Amino acid sequence: MTFNILWPGLRWDDDCQIEIDSVADGGQAVFYSREADVPDDAYRQADAIISVRDIPQHRRDLVERCRIFVTPKVGFDNLDIRAWGEMGIPVSNVPDYGTQEVADHALALLLSLIRCIPMHHRRLAADPLAHWTPPLNPLARRMSASVCGIVGLGRIGTAFALRAKTLGMEVVFYDPYKPNGSELALNIGRADSLAELFAQSDVVSLHIPLDDDTRNLIGADVLAHAKQDLTLINSARGPIVDIDALHDAMKSGRVRAAGLDVLPEEPPDLDRPLLRAWADQEEWLLDRLLITPHSAFSTPESVYDMRFKGGQVALKYLKTGQLDNCVNQHFLVNPR
Repeated sequence: MTFNILWPGLRWDDDCQIEIDSVADGGQAVFYSREADVPDDAYRQADAIISVRDIPQHRRDLVERCRIFVTPKVGFDNLDIRAWGEMGIPVSNVPDYGTQEVADHALALLLSLIRCIPMHHRRLAADPLAHWTPPLNPLARRMSASVCGIVGLGRIGTAFALRAKTLGMEVVFYDPYKPNGSELALNIGRADSLAELFAQSDVVSLHIPLDDDTRNLIGADVLAHAKQDLTLINSARGPIVDIDALHDAMKSGRVRAAGLDVLPEEPPDLDRPLLRAWADQEEWLLDRLLITPHSAFSTPESVYDMRFKGGQVALKYLKTGQLDNCVNQHFLVNPR
């Protein structure tokens, strides 16, 4: 039996051979470059749908044979997982394609800020001869004398913790969903609240998903507890941080620096005070805010895994009934 596996609206501009290979053992790959180009019959005949974005409700109403929806990425906050579950269709993600890359990127942001790389680069670019001296780094900090706080000890948070430990940092985490003893397995510390974590940490890195509970989780109340001269790293989801509260905390000097791979709006909303100050290179913010364009996950290897594993998750379920990485189990009614 051959299963029809539909990719509506591919994000990759190539021959899709990775996707074809991922379902070669029993699947027929069907591709469209834009969701708007997908004919109604393609939805009716699809046994699985793979997409980084949700499909419109009027398209979901066409689904007849579909047994699984796969989003080939970690985040699923842009999907109506309840609606899919009530249709009897499990939603699965691909959580293991970029674990190492995101942890590496978070660490790169941290190292760049804590070793004043942006400052040196800017000064040397302006005048290489005049600034070819080892100035006192006003923002630098000894790694082994720093406490690294981690919010969320999942796959990426754990990978980041291991990396921070190799640099000699004292590592502490906050994650109310991890069972007692999780800290003992990694020989790290544990905080019982965000306030406690921020109060003792020189650096905090965020590694949690975006949902109703975590939106604006890092706001004025939490930042008010921050240890003086905190460095904040966010490679998770932009809306987890109240960026206007971050502006105030950086302007006051409570937060020394921030490295952001994700923003509340992408591309950046330059009406946000912090982002306007960054874009205008205002003096008070120079060298303290480092932004990358939601690129933490991206290497050729991780992109391959994302694309290949998405097809594999769908085909495995269709062929064997084995469901990997289901994110809407609590909404799933009478699976197909």
